[in-house]
Amino acid sequence: MKKKENILAVRKVTYAVVAAVIALIYFGAAYITEFKMSEGIAAFPGAFLWIAENLMPDEQAISRIPKILSKLLETTLLSVAVTVFAAVCAFLFSLLGTRTTKINPIIGKAVRIVAAFFRNVPDVVWAMLLMFSFGQNILTGFLALFFTTFGLLTRAFIETIDEVSSSCVEALNATGANFIQCVFQGIIPSSLTGIVSWVLYMIETNIRSSTLIGMLTATGIGYLFDMYYKMLQFPSAGLIVLFMVILVIVIEGISNKIRRVIM
Repeated sequence: MKKKENILAVRKVTYAVVAAVIALIYFGAAYITEFKMSEGIAAFPGAFLWIAENLMPDEQAISRIPKILSKLLETTLLSVAVTVFAAVCAFLFSLLGTRTTKINPIIGKAVRIVAAFFRNVPDVVWAMLLMFSFGQNILTGFLALFFTTFGLLTRAFIETIDEVSSSCVEALNATGANFIQCVFQGIIPSSLTGIVSWVLYMIETNIRSSTLIGMLTATGIGYLFDMYYKMLQFPSAGLIVLFMVILVIVIEGISNKIRRVIM
């Protein structure tokens, strides 16, 4: 009984310390940046009023729908192409990094380090770096999204394979199966559901990210939004935001339906 009371007391102290640290970080950051929550909350009514007055589509914005849809399709197809290509490369690379295949501990460690590097550098940073070499074009956007997606999916695939495929591969190894047989008869069938789920998640993520990347690389729907915004054509920019929200909801709905089918 006393042990339980001591454990509860320690937990209460721990929670109190964590809460105090979080509050200290928040108030310290707010003081340094001169951020005032009360002023932010008070600005909400005015912000919504400005949106209602300036971002509602007008006749000129509606006439631009074909162009907006064309750029939206370009952005969507780019995101899908990047994700699929990165997924194929990441799967092949993850076979070298997973402990399930037992290729080589040194190679596996190197693969994980490379994946961590690409994953932890944001796609926006990649875009800014690549613009120096490739300029503002669709190739820059493709590579920026690819590097981050490749790193994230490699790490995710390694964890997925290690989690669900180890027992299958061990059984196949016991029967004398070679590496190729282990991959096609053990790893792919057992980890396919998790791999597909990660690919669908990255398609959703890249569609969102590609809008910001497009602003930097002057391509896709991001460039169109940036152009209308800088020209103070807010109704057209607002229409782009509306179509982006609809696209993200549709893609998420399709992804959820595919997940329910394969799981």
